[in-house]
Amino acid sequence: MTSDFRLTVLGCATPYPSVDNPCSGYLVSSGDTRVWVDAGSGTLAQLQRHVRLDELDAIWISHLHADHSADLLTAYYGAIFADVRLASPIPLYGPAGIADRLAHFLTNTSTRSPIESAFDVHELHDGHQVRVGALTLSSRAVAHGIPAFALRIEAADRSLVYSGDTAPCASLTRLAEGCDVLLCEAESAQPPAEDEQVHHTPEDTGDTASAARAGRLIVTHVGRFLTPQQAVARASARFDGPIDYAAPGATFSIG
Repeated sequence: MTSDFRLTVLGCATPYPSVDNPCSGYLVSSGDTRVWVDAGSGTLAQLQRHVRLDELDAIWISHLHADHSADLLTAYYGAIFADVRLASPIPLYGPAGIADRLAHFLTNTSTRSPIESAFDVHELHDGHQVRVGALTLSSRAVAHGIPAFALRIEAADRSLVYSGDTAPCASLTRLAEGCDVLLCEAESAQPPAEDEQVHHTPEDTGDTASAARAGRLIVTHVGRFLTPQQAVARASARFDGPIDYAAPGATFSIG
């Protein structure tokens, strides 16, 4: 058993940070391995309660909406122009085009900002897998209306699955099959009447956890028209296992 396999919630607010809750971001660690999963607004500050940028083994980004990726911009400045001293660029895993998106925002002259000086960029694809220290990261494309990925992280015989942002979809359920912990969004108070669904409702969250036979459900990314208590209560009507809320600052042991 990997007893030190942990998830720390840096923030989970949507679509902008609250006074006491940054946007989506998590620190996943096992032994000496540390991965920053999603880098929403405000999460870089919270990350530094636990680890410096130059102590990270990798960064993984589910999709390029700002509430999941905006702090990469300030992380770039920290990595290149401040007191951080990188031995080498930080491995960055994200959707196709992530480097150019960052560079487009950061470039102020005719010379492209050297994003690759801070980040060793690897573009995700459906089925992407990589070993990062003690952790294995497996990514699957999910249904969010733009390129977006869910993530399964494994350490020895334990597994954590993170939905990213997505409507209920078979690829997420398959990725989460038999996982110890499912960290799943519950952004929508109700499914859309006419538009394409791109998020889970709390009931969807419970259904996904049940269908995947997850050992434990952690509800995250709760929308502005729900309280965490409402989201957990509604999800629990569809999932009979243990359920928690991803409260900012909380740390969960995996397995």
